[in-house]
Amino acid sequence: MIGIIGGSGVYEITQKADKCNKKTVKTDYGEVEVSILEIFNKTVAFLPRHAQGHSIPPHKINYRANIDALKQLGVTKIIATNSVGSMNTEMPPGSFVIPNDFLDFSQDRVKTFYEDKVVHIDVTEAYCPQLKEILNKSGDVLLGGTYVCTEGPRFETPAEIKMFKMLGGDLVGMTGIPEVTLAREREMCYNSICIVSNYASGISPQELTIDEVFEMVKQKEDDLLELIYNFIKNVDDTKDCMCLHALDGAEV
Repeated sequence: MIGIIGGSGVYEITQKADKCNKKTVKTDYGEVEVSILEIFNKTVAFLPRHAQGHSIPPHKINYRANIDALKQLGVTKIIATNSVGSMNTEMPPGSFVIPNDFLDFSQDRVKTFYEDKVVHIDVTEAYCPQLKEILNKSGDVLLGGTYVCTEGPRFETPAEIKMFKMLGGDLVGMTGIPEVTLAREREMCYNSICIVSNYASGISPQELTIDEVFEMVKQKEDDLLELIYNFIKNVDDTKDCMCLHALDGAEV
């Protein structure tokens, strides 16, 4: 099964599916409502990260419940969408960027399923390289870039953005961590479509607002949905990958 974790602009995917059924999944971390869709004769589990109405802020999202629910449903490959600000002028607003690394500056999130045992997963290739190649042939995307995750819900200061750039950051957002590492702990492939909504603080000539984010995502909505549909069409969810064996040698 294919999993889609949607941020802003992806909720409409349920309206264009051939079939759509709601299912509540009970996990050890809470209940999660997932839409089970039929698209191109493939089963897709769609999970709105912020819940319907965009009501849950980034720092309050139950990341463990979301990832565990998809695992229970049999999902093996996840594509997430993340709205981001750009610190790199070669990644302008309106771009779709597929990151290949991250810097984690989130603070108060539970970031592992393994609190009672020692498990060290490898994140040399933090985002699934197999899914990256499928996304590359599914639409107009930029490959590579370091995603910086902050705690939120406030936007970053110009000094923070300057620091992130010095450390090698290209994109900044609030929702990518710990999703990517939790998926690796559950031995699922995971990659992200980062939708650049604006230039980050200190780079953008104007004050940042959430309306600006929503406006850009709305402008790119059709292109984003086409990219996701092409991904669903192109992906082989039965194909083996290193991500599916992430716990081999990781447990102490």
